[in-house]
Amino acid sequence: MDKRAFFIQGDSLLLPVNTPDSQIESGLLFELSKYFKNADIFDAPELDNSPDMISVVSVPVTAVPPENWKTIPVRTILSMFSVSGGNPNRIIRACHLAQWRWNSRFCGTCGAKNEDVPMQTQRICPKCGRTEFPRICPAVIVLITDDKNRILLAHNKRFKARVYSHISGFNEAGETLEETVVREIREEVDIEVKDIVYIKSQPWPFPSSLMLGFKARYSSGTIKPDGDEIEDAKWFTKDDLPDLPGEGSLSRHLINSWLNETL
Repeated sequence: MDKRAFFIQGDSLLLPVNTPDSQIESGLLFELSKYFKNADIFDAPELDNSPDMISVVSVPVTAVPPENWKTIPVRTILSMFSVSGGNPNRIIRACHLAQWRWNSRFCGTCGAKNEDVPMQTQRICPKCGRTEFPRICPAVIVLITDDKNRILLAHNKRFKARVYSHISGFNEAGETLEETVVREIREEVDIEVKDIVYIKSQPWPFPSSLMLGFKARYSSGTIKPDGDEIEDAKWFTKDDLPDLPGEGSLSRHLINSWLNETL
């Protein structure tokens, strides 16, 4: 069987323009790596205890793809697979590890060039012995509802125009995830919540994150966007929703679960 690989550039998948969607999940023929002279080519262990490896061709973000090649954001692939039923896990892993490898080429302690540990997602400095593993940053995302069965959604300055989503933010050192939920909501929209419950998680390599989904109930306060990250925030009913995040994301899963009354 011909070896196949995922071709990653930044947080996007690289592939010839004529590649059918049905082949995205299995990757491209590895021999196509000949078109990318400065790529970081590596194999990563699968996560299901099988002997199989995920082959990756990681292309520098500054490289110009060959003619008749295109990029597809991995976010878009998540939305595609949520409709088609494909499994994005191997692509997400390839994307996350590709970005980590570009950022971990040199030791963070002494500056020497790191070396790979065979058959492991691990690097070690040959000079000082410092080991490095893929960086994973936990971040919370929270479905907030009130007693009128409304949902609080906010527009972040980084979002596309008219798109609203949940309050979210990174966990800080020395902080529980529940404390992160309370702090982020207080900082970004100046309200208090109660009845915080964990729902589910999603790997999110944009970059290096693990999204942890929660739900919470409004307790007190008046919505006041911070004006720094959050431009607007308001309560929405099921019959009057704004533009929403794409399918396949944890944020959309939380919204859909609220709409379907499964939470």
